[in-house]
Amino acid sequence: MANTADPPTGTLTSTSFSDLNPPLSDSVLQALEEGGFVRCTPVQEATIPLLLGHKDVAIDAATGSGKTLAFLVPFVEIVMRCCAVSPPKKHQVLGMIISPTRELSSQIYHVAQPFFMKLSKINSMLLVGGVDIKSELKKIEEEGVNILVGTPGKLFDIMDRLDILHFRDLEILILDEADRLLEMGFQKQVTSILARLPKQRRTGLFSATQTEAVEELSRAGLRNPVRVEVKTEVKSKGNFGSSHQSAPSKTPLGLHMEYMICESSNKSSQLVAFLSQYLSKKIIIYFMTCACVDYWGVVLPQIKTLKSSKIIPLHGKMKQVNREKALASFSSLPSGILLCTDVAARGLDIPGVDWIVQYDPPQDPNVFIHRAGRTARIGRQGSAVVFLSRKEEAYVEFLKLRRVPLEERQCSVDATDIVPQIRHAAKEDRDVMEKGVKAFVSFIRAYKEHHCSYIFRWKELDVGNLAMGYGLLQIPSMPEVKHHSLSTDGFCTIDDLDLSLIKYKDKAREKQRQKALKKKETEAGTSHDAKPEKSKKKRDGNDANVPSKKKTGRQRRAIQSKEDYEELEQEYRLLKKLKKGAIDEEEYERLMGFRGEAEENERSDDENISGIIVKGKKNKKLTKKSKQKGGSWKSHSKSGLSMR
Repeated sequence: MANTADPPTGTLTSTSFSDLNPPLSDSVLQALEEGGFVRCTPVQEATIPLLLGHKDVAIDAATGSGKTLAFLVPFVEIVMRCCAVSPPKKHQVLGMIISPTRELSSQIYHVAQPFFMKLSKINSMLLVGGVDIKSELKKIEEEGVNILVGTPGKLFDIMDRLDILHFRDLEILILDEADRLLEMGFQKQVTSILARLPKQRRTGLFSATQTEAVEELSRAGLRNPVRVEVKTEVKSKGNFGSSHQSAPSKTPLGLHMEYMICESSNKSSQLVAFLSQYLSKKIIIYFMTCACVDYWGVVLPQIKTLKSSKIIPLHGKMKQVNREKALASFSSLPSGILLCTDVAARGLDIPGVDWIVQYDPPQDPNVFIHRAGRTARIGRQGSAVVFLSRKEEAYVEFLKLRRVPLEERQCSVDATDIVPQIRHAAKEDRDVMEKGVKAFVSFIRAYKEHHCSYIFRWKELDVGNLAMGYGLLQIPSMPEVKHHSLSTDGFCTIDDLDLSLIKYKDKAREKQRQKALKKKETEAGTSHDAKPEKSKKKRDGNDANVPSKKKTGRQRRAIQSKEDYEELEQEYRLLKKLKKGAIDEEEYERLMGFRGEAEENERSDDENISGIIVKGKKNKKLTKKSKQKGGSWKSHSKSGLSMR
C-alpha cells in the first residue's frame, strides 16, 4: 500500500475546489459554493483527485477533518460522468455509501442532498434500521434506485431480498468509519456486500484509526490502494517544561483537552458544578451505558441549578424516531446538554458544540478521541474534559503515549453536594429509584469489560462511594458485590427506610404495582394456609402420596417454563388487540408495564428488582444475613436490567 506525502497540517489549505485536477463540474462547484465551501481541507485536497483519477484510497485522518466532503464530491462526480455516457436504468445501482450507525448514515444523506439534486434522473435512498422494510421494498420496486446510503445490516437485508437490483455496473463504493463497522460486528454483512459488487470499481475506505481488521478489509476490498494519512501538529512540553516540541496527533487542531480527578462519591456533584458554570454553552456528556443515560436524564433536570437547562437523552436503545428527534432538537439549540452513549461518538457533525464531557471513560480507548472530536470541527475551537478517579489516573499517561495531550483541571472547591437532592427524588418517585439501581448495576458490569483492565480494575471499585455518587438509597445486592468483597465503605444508609413504601408518581404504574403486590400477598397467604393441613395429614398417617422432598431443578425449570409460556401468551394476546385496534398503544404499554418515556421498553414491576433492592429496615449494612434474604441480581432478557 503506497503512502502519499503528508498534506499540509493547517485546517484549510490554500487550494480551492475550483483548482483541483482533474477539475470538478460546474454543478458540483455550484453546490459547494452554495454550502459555503470554497477552500479544501488537507484530507479533501489529497483524496478527491485520487478517487477521480481511478485510484482506490484508504484514508486515515483526524476526526472533524472534513472526510464526508472528501468522499461525497468525487462520489457525485463519478456518478455524474457515468450518467453522461449512458443514463442508468431504473434498478441499476451506480454508487453506495456504507456507515456504521443510523445517525451517521442520516447525516451523510442529508449533507449529500444538495449534490444529489444536481444529478438528473437519479434516485437515491437512505436505508437504516427502525423503518418499515415493506414500504422500502415497495418504493424501490416502483420508483427504482441508483444510489444507496445506509447501514450494513439494512443494505445487506435489502440486497438479499430484492433480485431486481443490479450491481454489475456499480462505479464507486465508500466505507465510512471502517474501524467502527468492524467493531460493531458488521464484518459478515460487509464481506457479503463486497462479494456481490464488481471488482472493477473505485473504493474509498475512511477511518480515523487503522486497526488490523481495517487493514484486512482494505486488502480484501481495495485494489492496490493509495493510503492517505493526514495528521495535525500539537505542541507538547519538553522534558524540562520550558521548551516545546511538535508531535503528530489525531486530535483536531483547535481542541483543548483536560482531565479532572475526583472521588466517586463527589463525581456527580462536580458534574453539576461544571454544568452550572457553562449554562450558556452547548455540551455533550458521554456515559457508559443506556441505563446511565436514562437515569441521569431523569435526575439532572430535577437539580435546582439545572432546571432552566434543556437536557436531551440519546442512546441506541431508543426508538429510531425518538433518536432522530433528539439529535435534531439538540442540533437546533444555541445552548443545551445532550446525554448520550457511544452511539453519538462517531462522525456526527453537530453544529456549535462547545464542550465534550466524558463522565465515564469509554470501554474502548480508541473511542476517546472520537468522542472529543464532536467539538473543534473544521478549524473551530472546542474543549473536552474526562472525569477520572484517583485509581484511574494512569489513564492520563496512557493517552499521552497515544499522542493525546491532556491538562489537569482542578475540582470545584465550592461544589454543592447534590446527593441529598437525588435521594429525595428517589424517595418521591419509585421510577427514579429503579432507574438508579439499573444504571449503577449496568455501569459496574460495563466497567468489568473495559479494554484497559489493567487501569480500570473493577475489583478495586469503591462501591460504597460510587453508590453515594449515584444517590442510591441502598446498595444493590448483586454477585459482583457479594462474591468479590468490593468495598462498601463510604455509603451512608438511611434509617427506617422501607423501599416497598416508595410509590411511582405515575398513578397508572403505581396502581399496577399495588395490584401485583396484592396478588403476591394472596398467593403467599394461600400457601401459608395449606401448610397446617399438610402437617395434619402427616400426623394422621395419610401423607403417603405427599412428597416430602423439595422440588428438583428439573421440576423448578418446568414450572418456570410454564410461567414464561403463559406470560408470552398474554403478551401475544395484547399485541393482537393492539393490531386490531381494540386497544391503543398507550393502553398496550400500560398493560405490558412498559416505562413510557424510557425508550428501552424495560419492565418495571416491583418483582423485577425485588432481588436487588433489599428492604430498608433489614439492610442497613451488607451483612451475611441481608445478603441471603435479599436475593441476587439476575440478568434476564425480559426485564432488561443489565442493558448497556
